[in-house]
Amino acid sequence: MSADDRNILARARVSTRLPAQDLDRARRFYAEQLGLEPVDERPGGLLYRCAGTEFVLFRSMGASPGTFTQMALEVDDIETAVSELEQRGVVFEEVDVPGFRTKDGIAEIEGNYPSKGARGERAAWFRDSEGNLLGVGEPVV
Repeated sequence: MSADDRNILARARVSTRLPAQDLDRARRFYAEQLGLEPVDERPGGLLYRCAGTEFVLFRSMGASPGTFTQMALEVDDIETAVSELEQRGVVFEEVDVPGFRTKDGIAEIEGNYPSKGARGERAAWFRDSEGNLLGVGEPVV
């Protein structure tokens, strides 16, 4: 029996929570700009599923500072994803920090986790209607 088999958290499913000061505005943004509809809802919360994972938008008086990636979506073709999102009105961040810079909204990032079998990643970032910083990435094999 491995250590992961004995650790209850290693077997847990992970689900992201994103704050929304205006849940109706957030619902419209996720539907109109991202093409995502909630699969379930409860007072103060919207549940979304993407490829077997889930995230929740929840009504919150607070807000994220938006200074870090709060949720990333891994795609097979980042150019297509960025193009489709831009056509829906998503505005991608321009990034110029040590280690990488975006060109046409997409950054080339060296290195990746060995378990992913990739030598790098291509990534782009945008903010949702609530100021949450979201990323889209494609492993480079």
